Amino acid sequence: MKKIFALCIFFFCFSVNASNKFSVKLDKCIDGDTARFFINGESKTVRFLAINAPEIQHDDVLEEFYGKESSEYVCKVLNRSSKIKLQYDPKSEEVDKYDRVLAWVFVDDKLLQSELVSKGYAEVKYLYDDYLYSNDLKDLEIKAKEKKLGMWSNRSTSKNNNDFPSLKDIIIYIAAILVVGIISLFRKVFKWLYEKVYYFRFDFIYRMFFCDS
Repeated sequence: MKKIFALCIFFFCFSVNASNKFSVKLDKCIDGDTARFFINGESKTVRFLAINAPEIQHDDVLEEFYGKESSEYVCKVLNRSSKIKLQYDPKSEEVDKYDRVLAWVFVDDKLLQSELVSKGYAEVKYLYDDYLYSNDLKDLEIKAKEKKLGMWSNRSTSKNNNDFPSLKDIIIYIAAILVVGIISLFRKVFKWLYEKVYYFRFDFIYRMFFCDS
């Protein structure tokens, strides 16, 4: 009986601790769904739980539509905040395979994930269980899609797009031109060889039967 009571106390305390919020200090923002915070005096990378923002250009990763806007918004909100708190979800791992902390982020008592999803700066993603605020995020995403906000908007109407194609589109376009050019060149070479071989065979037969030796 005592063992059962002790186990109940343990799991209750674990559940409470997992969902408690704790204050952190901003070290630096990284992109639309990642930032570094000082947790217990140590700078750690925090991946915002349950969302995914469009990529910004870095290393070998090409920038995705609305990635720059999402990243700039997160940096502005975090840098202007007066207090930031994190909250672990009792049904999520606290650290992912990349050693990033997974947490809900509260900026001035507002859930940052909700702000990002509702404004179209991020999508709901990586839900591996029934997380604390996942249902709310799903509702906000539906509304953002209906209103075509942010990443759900038409690219031609984005103020930062200026009707210019993205780097990815340019690369695909150039690759397509090269492929078409190579195919056209092969066709011309093949035609030229075919004509040469055909002419050689015809000339050979003509000389053999109709020309004096």
